[in-house]
Amino acid sequence: MQKSIFPDKYRILSGSMLKLIAMISMLIDHTAFILAPVLPYMVTPLLTFAGREITLYWIMRKIGRIAFPIFCFLITEGYTHTRNKFKYGLNLLIFAIISEIPFNLVFNRFFIFKYQNVFFTLFLGLLLIYILESVSNQFKKAILMGIVVVISMYINCDYGFKGVLLILLIYLLKNNPVPQAILSYPLLSGGLAALTAFLPINLYSGKRGFIKSNTLKYGFYLFYPIHIVILVIIKTILK
Repeated sequence: MQKSIFPDKYRILSGSMLKLIAMISMLIDHTAFILAPVLPYMVTPLLTFAGREITLYWIMRKIGRIAFPIFCFLITEGYTHTRNKFKYGLNLLIFAIISEIPFNLVFNRFFIFKYQNVFFTLFLGLLLIYILESVSNQFKKAILMGIVVVISMYINCDYGFKGVLLILLIYLLKNNPVPQAILSYPLLSGGLAALTAFLPINLYSGKRGFIKSNTLKYGFYLFYPIHIVILVIIKTILK
């Protein structure tokens, strides 16, 4: 289990609660990104702070930066605890393919694969961990891991190769929470806002939580493509 900067009595967040936090954060982020073009008040300055105009859009996108590092962490936990690593990886790949059409709709395109959704990032990060743990030959290991990173760059997956490497780094430093956060910073999208994700990560109790049944588990996966479709529909109506 991930080590923490906090004593055990303060580690109150189950894996299910971390998923919920990440999902809500992601929903806030995507709501701002997708609907801002049709809701001008989102980009209307609310106040000026330190020379920066603060808008609702800016606030929501900053909140959204919390999601990805938590999802990366959950991938490392999933890899550690799953009894069937092949099935776990296959599920990520299947939902990456399912999510690609809704993801493309956000950018007003259809079957133009120049920028891939975050499930591909999570799948490739998981693949890096698998290669690290299962390939004994160091030269072969380095080559295969390099190929995975190159693939992430070639397909231009969400958060890029840095997102894939972030998953590996979080896994490697699971017993060193302070270096884990510090060394993750250059790989984060969103700067200090994204770094705050390591607070709930360090509050992780190691318990699975309420997401136990297959219905809830696959509902968690489906939330990504479904919420994107709903937001795109709302955007179309508001145009």
